[in-house]
Amino acid sequence: MAKKQFKAESKKLMDLMINSIYTNKDIFLRELISNASDAIDKLHYRSLTDKTMKIKKKDFEIKIDIDKDNRLLKISDNGCGMNKEELENNLGTIAKSGSLAFKEENDPKKNIDIIGQFGVGFYSAFMVSDKITVNSKAYGEEKAYSWVSSGVDGYEVNECEKENYGTDIILQIKEDTEDINFSDYLSTYKIQELIKKYSNYITYPIKMEIEHRHLKEGTENEYETHNETEVINDMVPLWKREKSKITEEEYNTFYSDKFFDYDTPLKVIHTSAEGLVSFESLLYIPSHAPYDYYTKQYEKGLQLYSNGVLIMDRCEELLPDYFSFVKGIVDSPDLSLNISREMLQQDKNLKLIAKNIETKIKKELLTMMQEDKEKYQKFWESFGMQIKFGIYDSFGMNKEKLEDLLWFATSKEKNYVSLEEYVSKMKEGQNSIYYACGETLSKIEMLPQVEQVKEKGYEILYCTDQVDEFALKTLDSYKEKKFVNVSKEDLNLDSEEEKKKLEKLNEEYKDMFEFMKKDLKEVKEIRFTNRLKSHPVCLASAGDISIEMEKVMNSMPVDQKINAEKILEINSKHSIAKKLKELYKKNKKELKEYTKILYAEARMIEGLPIENPTELATLICEKLSK
Repeated sequence: MAKKQFKAESKKLMDLMINSIYTNKDIFLRELISNASDAIDKLHYRSLTDKTMKIKKKDFEIKIDIDKDNRLLKISDNGCGMNKEELENNLGTIAKSGSLAFKEENDPKKNIDIIGQFGVGFYSAFMVSDKITVNSKAYGEEKAYSWVSSGVDGYEVNECEKENYGTDIILQIKEDTEDINFSDYLSTYKIQELIKKYSNYITYPIKMEIEHRHLKEGTENEYETHNETEVINDMVPLWKREKSKITEEEYNTFYSDKFFDYDTPLKVIHTSAEGLVSFESLLYIPSHAPYDYYTKQYEKGLQLYSNGVLIMDRCEELLPDYFSFVKGIVDSPDLSLNISREMLQQDKNLKLIAKNIETKIKKELLTMMQEDKEKYQKFWESFGMQIKFGIYDSFGMNKEKLEDLLWFATSKEKNYVSLEEYVSKMKEGQNSIYYACGETLSKIEMLPQVEQVKEKGYEILYCTDQVDEFALKTLDSYKEKKFVNVSKEDLNLDSEEEKKKLEKLNEEYKDMFEFMKKDLKEVKEIRFTNRLKSHPVCLASAGDISIEMEKVMNSMPVDQKINAEKILEINSKHSIAKKLKELYKKNKKELKEYTKILYAEARMIEGLPIENPTELATLICEKLSK
């Protein structure tokens, strides 16, 4: 029979598909096995509706055969097969999908799982083969036909000999090149690996002959081999089994095998959803962060399946960045197998799945927080920073979603508390949520500004991560309670009488403070305060940038440095206040020296650098020697 030509648009599509859509050559086997599964599905469906057909599901199978000598790879199925017209229509026109047509012709509400819906997957085999032969015999027909093509040149369809119904796809594997070792696709080990990776959960057995080598009886170094036909795939994935029949050990084994983490996960989330979009998911919250988690090298994403066939090893679109620690799989019949990254980003079904997954993860984390604080503490130590970054990121767009997951050490509790717990225990009349920042809990505990707040009976959130204050300032408030840094100038814990008395005192010594301030260019103001109890001095901050935020931002590799507006506050009841008043009257030169020492002391308390430590050491020694 004369060779037939592909249509012009089909030639272009084939070239585009081979060079663009399928950049990973390994997936050709996934596509061919999926087509075989589709063909079996069709025949199985017909057998259920036609009682004269005596076919049982257990008889269906997909077989893989390798002929290394002739460089042939054969994929066979005993599905519905194709007649001459179907070969012409389905393989002669690229993007003409028999699977999609079959699905459209039947009741869409019936449970017919057809994977391939675009008709281009078959042609991915040309990435690894010079020639493809398809021998097919339709069920119930007497004649078999062969479709043969070497690519864009065209194809031939001729009658052939084939004993049983079904389809055989025979690939003439390309010769090796400098860049690609095509012989890998003639390796039993490689084919097994690809089946396990991409087609492990096809619902029909995928069989191969496997060579076994063992020591010959009665010898020490002589071996003999024999072949056994084995089923390579698992067929029923763990996530499709009933949850009540899956043991904890099975969940954990699947996790370690799939994600190469041999520590038991903190949480397993196994869900099934039906509605606008149907999907099943098996998600894991790890017990620790990977070594590269907080680096640019870390890649988030869930494995994405369509009817048990792997579409994508890491689908980033399924997880927001703040839940990027989650591992797992998603399997949906409502996603097409033949889909590109660009198409996924626009897929409405995928967006619905992602939203559902996000809601489920948050719900499970909240349950963990409320019912197993020890386990949540372990989670928080590994991934809490990512939740806080999620609040701060994108100008706070996701803050309402994440605020209930925040978890802080406090001045009152040995255990961490949520914001909801903090607010539920607030004193009557308390309108603010107080927090303090520092490198460690012990350093925060020693901050002079913490004293008064604790003495008044208020609980303080202790913030030790660099992102903490940025996250809290992004939140601004929680349940209408404003977040207030205990180091802010306008803390306002004094009574009205105390405020008036302090205002009068500061007004009285205004000239002294102006004199002291002359040599401290970066200090906005110097004043007496009531916020200190035993400590003589501290720094408060004015404006939007706190002292802790200044430290964080200046630790970054940028040229421009940030300076918080600083206020040097002096304990009005401390003996140092009396000393300063005396020096202002009698020895202004020494007052300048005391001012430098006090400012340096305040900076050290805050963990800020001292510009001239030698000068400071000399001044202190002079004062001590008097």
